[in-house]
Amino acid sequence: MRVITQRTLGGPEVLTVVDAPEPRPLPTEVLVRVAAIGLNPLEARLRAGEFPLIGRPPFTLGWDLSGVVEEAAQTWRFRPGDEVFGMPLFPRAASAYAEVVAAPALHLVRKPASLPHVEAAALPVVGLTAWQGLVDLAGVTEGDRVLVHGGGGGVGHVAIQIAKALGAYVITTAGGSKRAFVEELGADEVIDYRTVDFTGAVRDVDVVLDTIGGDTAERSLDVLRPGGHLVTAVAEEDAKLVARYEAAGLRFSGVAVDPDPVALRGLVALVEQGRLRVHVQRTFPFERVADAHRLLDEGHLRGKLVLTV
Repeated sequence: MRVITQRTLGGPEVLTVVDAPEPRPLPTEVLVRVAAIGLNPLEARLRAGEFPLIGRPPFTLGWDLSGVVEEAAQTWRFRPGDEVFGMPLFPRAASAYAEVVAAPALHLVRKPASLPHVEAAALPVVGLTAWQGLVDLAGVTEGDRVLVHGGGGGVGHVAIQIAKALGAYVITTAGGSKRAFVEELGADEVIDYRTVDFTGAVRDVDVVLDTIGGDTAERSLDVLRPGGHLVTAVAEEDAKLVARYEAAGLRFSGVAVDPDPVALRGLVALVEQGRLRVHVQRTFPFERVADAHRLLDEGHLRGKLVLTV
């Protein structure tokens, strides 16, 4: 079996294909023959050594996967031949950059026939982050005004659609080149962050979802209504910022995505209803993972990148 393993930090060949033994599933796991693997900016940061979430290299990256169950000897949840997808084990290493992955059965759901493997592999991390932020933490309901920062990105473009499905009025920040894209997803207002300061363009927001980082969360203080709620996927451990929000009578939550089959099934329902689609900017064959990471490093993606196996 081939796996993609980190070998160097910053060298021209960022990832290397090597041979490794096929994993064996534990009693609560299934063995999945991988068809597609979703890439996420977090993996580029791990590869670059920014923080040791899964230890020090060499290691195998990857969480988003879609494929076919090959072995399920000791679980009733799946049978060989079932098509499944999910985000197993996060934040522990799932080692999804591989042809075969052993994953907890509880961290996977059945892939609907209407959802291709490529799109299914692109959905879990961004979809669960957006769902857990907007549904579980913020409790967005019909009529809420929701501001999504970075609406053209992976989490952002899914968050727009989830918020619209919940009945919210959705405002998003996005570069001018992504205006048409986010409007097609359902955004009611689009603020071009390159030319317009969002703090002067919007007020009385019920929920802000921050996918950008930097000073975005701090500046969002000015656009929330009294009692409003900021949910951030990038600054969840900023104690000083939490204190500022609390002092202003606002709520502050950080979302660190968890494997969640209930939320995954909620995402599947939206897909089957035609209310959610995940956009894949580009696919790469498995052996061109280094090229995919070079594009990932450039940033400013529209949706997701996916490896096909």
